[in-house]
Amino acid sequence: MSRVSRAQAEENRAGVVAAAARLFRERGVQGVSVADLMKAVGLTHGGFYKQFASKEALVTEAAERAFVDRDTYLAGLDEGHPDRADARRAMVEEYLSPEHRDEPGTGCPSAGFAGALAQAAYEGNVASQQTYAEGVRRFADWMAEGEDDGLLATCTLVGAILLARATSSTEMSDEILRTVRASVGESLK
Repeated sequence: MSRVSRAQAEENRAGVVAAAARLFRERGVQGVSVADLMKAVGLTHGGFYKQFASKEALVTEAAERAFVDRDTYLAGLDEGHPDRADARRAMVEEYLSPEHRDEPGTGCPSAGFAGALAQAAYEGNVASQQTYAEGVRRFADWMAEGEDDGLLATCTLVGAILLARATSSTEMSDEILRTVRASVGESLK
């Protein structure tokens, strides 16, 4: 049996974190076993514990990775629009779209990790909850305008996408997206 190089081990770890960030948002933390996760990246189940102290430790890293990816996306919106108001309007259009609703694995971590981290708080996973709170705060700060700290808009968006996903096989789902998109869009003018 050959040992993996340090560089390969770091690459494997990064791959596991990226896959976990996607799969946890798609299926929830409880819906992804360590074996499923390692299989998704082509590694053995036993290798997991060489890289991570626990699944809870991975949840914290995966949430941080997902929020950093979201931060990068938001920075790209800033660069691609003449001002923050235009960037926010573009983000709301994307956020409250059927595509975002239907692709939670690549979607917003504020919505994607909400249920799992509510459970984690109950189970005492303070590190994951802190990482999540920091990511939500960064999203709210990006949404902020003037005296508004952005928290209301963030909560509205996250709640809307969660409700749209929970009702995705009904007409109500598209109605939620349309209604909240119009309301939040109007408030950003």
